[in-house]
Amino acid sequence: MAKLVTIRRPEEIQHQAVDYVKSYILLPSGLVGLICLVGGVGGLAYQFVAGEGYTWETFYYSSALAVLGALLGFAQTRYQQYLFRTFPETLAARMRRAAVRFGGRQAGKLKRETQSLAIRHPGRQWVPVGYVAGISLMIAGAVAAIQYGQVSPVPAFMMPWAGLHWARLFFWKKVVR
Repeated sequence: MAKLVTIRRPEEIQHQAVDYVKSYILLPSGLVGLICLVGGVGGLAYQFVAGEGYTWETFYYSSALAVLGALLGFAQTRYQQYLFRTFPETLAARMRRAAVRFGGRQAGKLKRETQSLAIRHPGRQWVPVGYVAGISLMIAGAVAAIQYGQVSPVPAFMMPWAGLHWARLFFWKKVVR
């Protein structure tokens, strides 16, 4: 019996990669960024209203935390955009795998296809180190803001994550459009 061969057209692969970015990067970034921003600003508002010492120094440190998160979000977005341009077939395969997970068909075929499309590029071994360094930098910045900048713990830990997710959202938006 003859086998059917599925040929993926480049525009179909690009469309599936864009769907992956919208579903698994933009949507979570917008939601988590909003939650972190409301939590961080709410914590700063509580600190101001409760009279726990909201000063210009508090404003500078909390703003610096948001900018730090935004810079790390920009760096992460640039790397993900590189993957999007260089390996769109891998992102498309991830989208198809997610569709099969919820639809339930052809699971074995997609698993083999996704494994064969592993991302390999120069410097790939340093990517986890970069992610750990970025998270460590955000935690160290939050601890320093709590110790030296009179920022409460909740906004100190929420503001960098808000900056990270909003930067991801804004810098991806122009690429996906």
